[in-house]
Amino acid sequence: MLNIEQQKLAFKLCIFGAGGVGKTTLIKRFVTKIFEDDIKMTIGADFSIKNVNVEGKTATLRIWDFAGEERFRVLLPSFAKGADGGIFMFDITRYSSVKDIDDWLSIFEYFVSEKEIKIPIIMVGGKSDLEDKRSVQTEEAIELANKYKLHGYNECSSKTGDNVEEIFESIAKKMIETSK
Repeated sequence: MLNIEQQKLAFKLCIFGAGGVGKTTLIKRFVTKIFEDDIKMTIGADFSIKNVNVEGKTATLRIWDFAGEERFRVLLPSFAKGADGGIFMFDITRYSSVKDIDDWLSIFEYFVSEKEIKIPIIMVGGKSDLEDKRSVQTEEAIELANKYKLHGYNECSSKTGDNVEEIFESIAKKMIETSK
């Protein structure tokens, strides 16, 4: 029998937020290490898989990328069911992308779990390479993450790769801790 250090763990991770915030670009950067500037809008949902090593454990992340447009939100509940973790993503240069956090979290958390345990969700501010165009301050985002009792806040740039790996390692670690 394998001990926890040797086990391969698999987790369903959902990334959600408004359209155009960089969800697909973040996933592509994480999975392929390549930044694609000209990404087509996600229709419904997309799916990727990648292994990540956290504290001697290999976690297989099954990453679900949800379309952020209003017309696709009705699909979120069926795709989110059974998720082990979530990333709410917004664009630090577009205040409108963070103002609907309550709606996004309500939809996601209501339909995600039949478990008694609350799954880890982190908040990510994307496009940190556009600091000069920032409209959501870091302190404000941290306050929101705390208000909604999220499991952390981080900023990243899919363009430069800054903090991309760290975000996925962080949520994987939280999902491993929750699964014990």
